[in-house]
Amino acid sequence: MENSDIPPESTLSGDEAVPSRRKMLALGAAGVSAALTIRPAFAQTAVSVMNCQIPVPGPSGAGKYIDASGKLVPAGTKGAFPGSPRPFTGEEVKRAFRGQTLPGATYNQSQAYLQYIRRLQAGQSGFTCFASIQMPR
Repeated sequence: MENSDIPPESTLSGDEAVPSRRKMLALGAAGVSAALTIRPAFAQTAVSVMNCQIPVPGPSGAGKYIDASGKLVPAGTKGAFPGSPRPFTGEEVKRAFRGQTLPGATYNQSQAYLQYIRRLQAGQSGFTCFASIQMPR
């Protein structure tokens, strides 16, 4: 190791090793490459969360209506809405939670659908997508 690689003020006595500038630069370069490797994974996760789908209602509730509180009720129940003909994406649901209506739904229908989505539990279709959009980034 050259003397120019060791700063004069950091010369230690005994068996203590002083990292050289070269080693410090190598460690910094390794850290940067790790960060550049991880960032695309986070970006890919964010994209997949926004494209995930939430069916309203899920397959287990096919043919049922959704009341204003988000509960599944028999088809034709007064004041309840038929399920959505297509699943909503994570991005559409996220926007709806911020005040917009879900695509193809009236305001009241959208509110009932959002209540249904809020009530989703582990194991139900769309739960993982809903949980993902709730995670802070």
